[in-house]
Amino acid sequence: REVYEALVLGTRDYVTKNGFSDAVIALSGGVDSSLVATIAADALGPEHVHGVLMPSRYSTDHSLTDAEKLCAELGTEQRVIPIEAAHAAFEEMLAPSFAGLKPDITEENLQSRIRGMVLMALSNKFPGWLVLTTGNKSEMAVGYSTLYGDTAGGFAVIKDVPKLLVYELCRDRNARAGRPVIPEHVLTKPPSAELRPDQRDDQSLPPYEVLDPILEAYVEDDRTRAELVELGYDPDLVERITRL
Repeated sequence: REVYEALVLGTRDYVTKNGFSDAVIALSGGVDSSLVATIAADALGPEHVHGVLMPSRYSTDHSLTDAEKLCAELGTEQRVIPIEAAHAAFEEMLAPSFAGLKPDITEENLQSRIRGMVLMALSNKFPGWLVLTTGNKSEMAVGYSTLYGDTAGGFAVIKDVPKLLVYELCRDRNARAGRPVIPEHVLTKPPSAELRPDQRDDQSLPPYEVLDPILEAYVEDDRTRAELVELGYDPDLVERITRL
């Protein structure tokens, strides 16, 4: 609870002391954006939080329904702005340059950057709206994010919160509320960026139960690679994560 209240205070102070009144957040139906929206609602009041759902061709139905349930529980505004038309337009524009090349992370990142542009457009158009980004410390530490995409915004609320702690904070907030403010499905489904079919975080990263302890030892405790191996971690995994 102390960590959660610190995040609420930090968000409220940053937003209001810099002359903003509202927060605008991309809601994916995932755990990170759900926690950020909940913190923002507690910090600013739900009437000052605007959730933006931006489905693509790879978004699952539960992504929308989970985000909609969250907004209903919090009492925040929600708006749906599909990005399919923009994504298709970018692919068409780039087709001559990409001719003969297989789709890869480039096409995935396009979607994230389109969403970043939509959020920044809303922030520009509506005075007082600040974009809050939703990346956690685990993914930031290993570069599992998109420059000018999900990293675009004014304040990174959970930039110092590891992924496993994100889940703990969500469950604690629900327990204190006495109801699932953050939908239970958000906390049980496999984490995914949903930028390609059937994508899951653990296809690109070790499970967070494995990743987070190594990151804490390496980043927070300043352990060397050799020390991590001496602690019993797999040498190849240590090499991979520290290089990331």
